[in-house]
Amino acid sequence: MKRVCVFCGSSPGNSPDYADAARLLAETLVRQDLSLVFGGSSKGIMGVVADRMLALGGDVVGVIPQSLKDKEVAHERLTDLRVVDSMHDRKSLMAVLSDGFIAMPGGTGTLEEIIETLTWGQLQFHEKPCGLLNTNGYFNQLLAFLDHAVDEGFVRQAHRDMLCVDSDPGLLLEKFRRYDAPVVEKWTD
Repeated sequence: MKRVCVFCGSSPGNSPDYADAARLLAETLVRQDLSLVFGGSSKGIMGVVADRMLALGGDVVGVIPQSLKDKEVAHERLTDLRVVDSMHDRKSLMAVLSDGFIAMPGGTGTLEEIIETLTWGQLQFHEKPCGLLNTNGYFNQLLAFLDHAVDEGFVRQAHRDMLCVDSDPGLLLEKFRRYDAPVVEKWTD
């Protein structure tokens, strides 16, 4: 594993714990000689994780659509800033550039990104680990929903188990290193 994609909010959230977790994740990535791939913004949690990586000499690749760059939200001090045409192109390039995916607290965009990436893994489009950095139990209700979806027969347990979860970035990355993508046959009716 060389690059980890981090999906996170362009807002700082209401708790300073989210920014603290972003800084700790950046410190962990640098300590483990891993590069960061992220949405390219200077705002919110995105800006915090990128700024801390850069302050520590880490490698940071941002991927941002031209329309957002035009709104002056692009981080201007990155190691590498890739400008793409659309949000879809952004997610596709981030997936190609990354060896694993972590979602930190964020809004609907963050949720959409990690769920789509997890779905790509479920469909065996990739074999890369996906995880949640569950700061302050932020994702507990999402995890409960996924467990409910398993109970109701809409998600297989093996697919639910593909999602690595921890509140400690070092432990989450250790789960990534042990991750082995399952091969699950499609349901037939």
